[in-house]
Amino acid sequence: MYENLRKVRDEALQCQKCALAGTRRHVVFGEGSLHARLMFVGEGPGATEDATGRPFVGPAGQLLERMLGAIGLTRDEVYIANIVKCRPPGNADPRPEYAEACLPYLREQVRFVHPRVIVLLGRIAVQNLLKVQSGIGRIHGQIYNRKGFLFVPTYHPSALLRNPDLKKDAWEDFKVIRRLLEEETDAE
Repeated sequence: MYENLRKVRDEALQCQKCALAGTRRHVVFGEGSLHARLMFVGEGPGATEDATGRPFVGPAGQLLERMLGAIGLTRDEVYIANIVKCRPPGNADPRPEYAEACLPYLREQVRFVHPRVIVLLGRIAVQNLLKVQSGIGRIHGQIYNRKGFLFVPTYHPSALLRNPDLKKDAWEDFKVIRRLLEEETDAE
């Protein structure tokens, strides 16, 4: 058990638990408000993220910021993390052993931020956190209540860039996310 998120981050920055430690430029721990009601979890850093050490700063991150703006939020109001903290070579899907090595860090991020809603960006996040093997096309926008958190799977912004036809479905998912946040605010 860590006493604060800074200690978790410090350990992650020195991590050597898997082979990705030998190929990364930077550990991409995650960032955002430590009081966020909304957390986003992607699969892993891409080239831009590996170069900067920040999550979702490339084209997918720019799209995510526009999507946040559409529901009245800014990047500073949410917390953004990934299943794996280091870039898999060639942007390949993170292998199970990479995810297993990083999941304790993500669990601690969730514990310290304690968001109300966790948005799972893409199949890899869904498989690792919900243990659901269905394709994202079948489960996006559904609400899963697990251990006191509301999980909402949606398409990864990179998928939306590759296939703009999916943006309509993603917008419907973001309306669900906005509604969940509004319901929580009304209940306070």
